[in-house]
Amino acid sequence: METQKSFASNQPFGTLYLVPTPIGNLDDMTFRAIKVLKEVDLIAAEDTRNTAKLLNHFEIGTHQESFHEHNSHSKIPELIDKLKAGQSIAQVSDAGMPSISDPGHDLVVECTKQGISVVPLPGANAGITALIASGLSPQPFYFFGFLPRKGKEQQDALTELAEKPETLILYEAPHRLKQTLKVLASAFSADRRAVLCRELTKRHEEFIRGTFSDLIEWSETTEIRGEFVIIIDGNDHPAVGAIDEEANALSGLSVKEQVDHYVESGLKVNDAIKKVAKLHEVKKQLIYREYHQLD
Repeated sequence: METQKSFASNQPFGTLYLVPTPIGNLDDMTFRAIKVLKEVDLIAAEDTRNTAKLLNHFEIGTHQESFHEHNSHSKIPELIDKLKAGQSIAQVSDAGMPSISDPGHDLVVECTKQGISVVPLPGANAGITALIASGLSPQPFYFFGFLPRKGKEQQDALTELAEKPETLILYEAPHRLKQTLKVLASAFSADRRAVLCRELTKRHEEFIRGTFSDLIEWSETTEIRGEFVIIIDGNDHPAVGAIDEEANALSGLSVKEQVDHYVESGLKVNDAIKKVAKLHEVKKQLIYREYHQLD
């Protein structure tokens, strides 16, 4: 067990601050975020050119270093060394909350392993902002973010998401929106309610509400611009018994035979082990050990 006292006076290392930035409107920057960005020794930015515009607007002169998905493997050890040397670092993404759809999470994990304090600041988040204005139930909700791009992975994700009773939050880029709407309509049904939220907090902010059928029709007659949040109504009649039926169908097989059944259907071994564990509501480590005959 480990306890972090974020503001204790005897911190042995520097602090990693997770600083949200506006998702569009610069007026959404908080006083505390500006203060922290001015006081830290270094800003680790997803895109230094993009962040420079923000820093210039608020007259922040703190040094930046690039930190994104393509250099995170080599950059994280460097940042950890700086933190251990007593420097404080603010991590920012291009827009919104750090650690959501950027490499910040891996840095957070490494900091927690090394006993380095991680201090989050509240602020703008596109998913929650879209959710509360969508008109769909705001709770419970399930945040997913961007769908996988690969066909098999995407289909597996959609199969699971389609059954969830919670309101769903997805992100999508403008050039993929039309195709994604068609895929979602196929997986969820064309009459499932959803809301497209684009250009949030900006001058051309827009909410398009309707069924997937309506939204597809809209997308065919509109020039698609801006980043999108897609809010989807939860499934009010999920197939609750589907998992039980599948478990019963495989109940006569050994654990190894059950895993092999899913491997033969196209899943990787670890994914098949995870699926069998979920079917039987046991920890995947138990299935892993039994499948590999480990004592």
